Amino acid sequence: MATKVLVTGAGGFIGSHLAAFLKQQGYWVRGVDIKEPEFARSACDDFRLLDLRRWENCLEATRGIEEVYALAADMGGMGFISAHHSQILYNNAMINFQTLESAHSNGVKRYLYSSSACVYPEFKQTETNVVPLREEDAYPAQPQDAYGWEKLITERLCTHYREDYGIETRIVRFHNIFGPKGTWEGGREKAPAAMCRKIANAKLTGNHEIEIWGDGEQTRSFCYIDDCVLGIHKLMRSDYQEPLNLGQDRMVTINELADMVAGIAGISITKKHVVGPQGVRGRNSDNTRLRAILRWEPEISLEEGMRRTYLWIEEQVRQQIGTGRASAIA
Repeated sequence: MATKVLVTGAGGFIGSHLAAFLKQQGYWVRGVDIKEPEFARSACDDFRLLDLRRWENCLEATRGIEEVYALAADMGGMGFISAHHSQILYNNAMINFQTLESAHSNGVKRYLYSSSACVYPEFKQTETNVVPLREEDAYPAQPQDAYGWEKLITERLCTHYREDYGIETRIVRFHNIFGPKGTWEGGREKAPAAMCRKIANAKLTGNHEIEIWGDGEQTRSFCYIDDCVLGIHKLMRSDYQEPLNLGQDRMVTINELADMVAGIAGISITKKHVVGPQGVRGRNSDNTRLRAILRWEPEISLEEGMRRTYLWIEEQVRQQIGTGRASAIA
């Protein structure tokens, strides 16, 4: 009989991709979210619209489930998480605390919590040529935003539930996951999707000037969604109980990312640097422990991942322009 798993946040980007992957692996999948997937039909055997800020909904979601992949979160790109601290901290704490407790109450055996590179201290990310972040670097704690603080405290809660109640918890720290079939406009999109949208607009409208927040020299590493869901599953099946980075360890500037996407689109662009939230100055993943624990690391190159993502977003922009609806944020 197939193992029954729950994916919370299954209407979102990573959650919808993960649900499809788990279904392909032979699991029976229940998905829960406050919205259905926006860009494709859910692959879940059982998809329920539930607000996990409510206790009774968490109990319903976890009932009859053997393993939970907890991805539900109120989140977005830097523009969103830097401007909605109280909303993010309240909503995500309510979701995660109650989902974990309901999983314990309903006898769930394994529980994977999706944390974030945002847990790492701001003082370790002040230079563009940043030293890659190791898992132990999370302490002493100083996350930049409320989003990171909530992620870090829920990591601790997972650890204590494992120690006190015996539930097998796993903790994954995502480093900038991107790919097609995710939010690409409206303010919640992340940098790769926003860059693809801006350059697709430039290509299709003929106005090749694009805006970049700050000087564009801030650095990041980016991990393609297919590698992300594979890594999640490998971690869940492993015996490793401590937080683990999941991301690429190749660092690029935002200016370099713009040039890469422009090359994929086949156009030349003019960068206009404007005031805007930039997050930390530099961030990169140290994958030493990932390689040691899982005997694997993300394999899809940034160029290939961005190519797939750009082609999908260009088609969305093309359809948008075709309906006479200009992009909300060029």
